[in-house]
Amino acid sequence: MSNRIIKKTKLAPQVYDFVVENQQIASRAKAGQFVVVRIDEKGERIPLTIADIYEDSFRMVVRAVGKTTYQLCMKKENDFLADVIGPLGNPSEIEHFGNVMLVGGGVGIATLLPIAKELKNHDNKLFVVLGGRSKEYVIMLNEFEKLADQVIITTDDGSMGIKGVVTDGMDLVVSKAKIDVAWAVGPTVMMKFCSLKAKEMNLKIWVSLNPIMVDGTGMCGACRVTVDGQMKFACVDGPEFDGTKVDWDELLVRLVQYRDEEEQSLKKFLESAGDLSWL
Repeated sequence: MSNRIIKKTKLAPQVYDFVVENQQIASRAKAGQFVVVRIDEKGERIPLTIADIYEDSFRMVVRAVGKTTYQLCMKKENDFLADVIGPLGNPSEIEHFGNVMLVGGGVGIATLLPIAKELKNHDNKLFVVLGGRSKEYVIMLNEFEKLADQVIITTDDGSMGIKGVVTDGMDLVVSKAKIDVAWAVGPTVMMKFCSLKAKEMNLKIWVSLNPIMVDGTGMCGACRVTVDGQMKFACVDGPEFDGTKVDWDELLVRLVQYRDEEEQSLKKFLESAGDLSWL
């Protein structure tokens, strides 16, 4: 349970792939779960989804967007993390469904990988839509191509695949195959529109909600969301919910409030951090 960074790989600008040594988490983790990481003794806790599981280690993909994620992305191989708690949250509800659509954007693509592997173990056909701002932000494509029966790429600028957004890819998938269930993981706004699209299609869609979390065990209440008219805690009741039942507008308002505070903290950090152009 050393929490040593075994491997670090750059996947995209400001996006890094970490393999962290922790046999306890590796032996218990399942698709859809997450960990809470603290970089040092004075650091804040941040939730990060488990992107893969190995014999004595686990994988997580991190994008530098706030002070703590910037500090984490500056870590090197053989550095240690102060604390890693997990696995937390409920595993994905996976069985044999038939035809499954997976929609990923940004670092949310990494969250889908263990879900895709487990779905394939249950003999499902996988139709995968991956999106990014441009070609360089579409991560882990080779790994999904090995698993999926069909992969559709969308980019905002048309530098890879079709020019458009992931909901365009969803339309393309359902025009050619009957989908039984879907997953969508990515930025909150993306998941909102994927859920609206799925509702139009009368399709159940699981989303992984990763609003601000502090303790990850339901004690603080920071990650509360409204689902089907009821208050839920994303860390203990989720992180996956039926996206068609999430109050997205309420969630987005709360995230904006937290983001304003995070931006002030990040600004102070960047002013003292020096040259970070390598990120």
